[in-house]
Amino acid sequence: MKRFFSYPLSVIFYIFFFLNLLIFHPIQWLCLKLGGYETHKKSVDIFNFFLMRCLNILGTTFSIENDFNIPINKTCIFVANHQGMYDIPPIIWHFRKHHPKFVSKKELGHGIPSISFNLRHGGSVLIDRKNRRESLLKMSKFGDYLKETKRSAVIFPEGTRSRTGAPKEFRKNGLMILFKKLPNALVVPITINNSWKLFKHGNFPIDLGVNVRLKIHEPIEIRTQDPEALAAQVERTILADIK
Repeated sequence: MKRFFSYPLSVIFYIFFFLNLLIFHPIQWLCLKLGGYETHKKSVDIFNFFLMRCLNILGTTFSIENDFNIPINKTCIFVANHQGMYDIPPIIWHFRKHHPKFVSKKELGHGIPSISFNLRHGGSVLIDRKNRRESLLKMSKFGDYLKETKRSAVIFPEGTRSRTGAPKEFRKNGLMILFKKLPNALVVPITINNSWKLFKHGNFPIDLGVNVRLKIHEPIEIRTQDPEALAAQVERTILADIK
């Protein structure tokens, strides 16, 4: 019965999902041109809030477990496992006061209304995973940008999403560059659970009633540890809570 209802509800979800992409693209453009960074950022926050509401059509709920008062006036590096594209809206919304900027593959910088525009103009970094030298150079410049603006980064070290929830090997080079560039920042490990279940039948239908859970672990002062050891600790912390 659940699978039966997932078909019509997935159709309704996709209608509203794509409407949001199309509506917020010109809104973002106008906000950036007329109001600059801050106005554009607010439009992106609202856009992601509505993406979460679209998922509510499917009975999707979001649980954020965060027992820590993370300072908003300090750069943070949020590091998480990656289970699907819907990991991103709750991170943007929940941490909106931290101005999160994403490390993303360059292919996402074009062709997706609203999302590609934000990645290109909102402060995120787009990297070519096939060009290691260029990617590391961009990560270094990204670190300089974060230091100058006191904004925060979100990085998925697995590089690509896990379609079964099982974690993939963490690629730590980019992470260690940020640690070296931002010794005074905080690293905040995040464990994401159940997001992959939305796509356990593929892109259609989307599964119903999934509770996407984000557990925020204790922030760590980057300067207190060697970058390589810290990267290994962050990986262990995240993986230990994957269900």
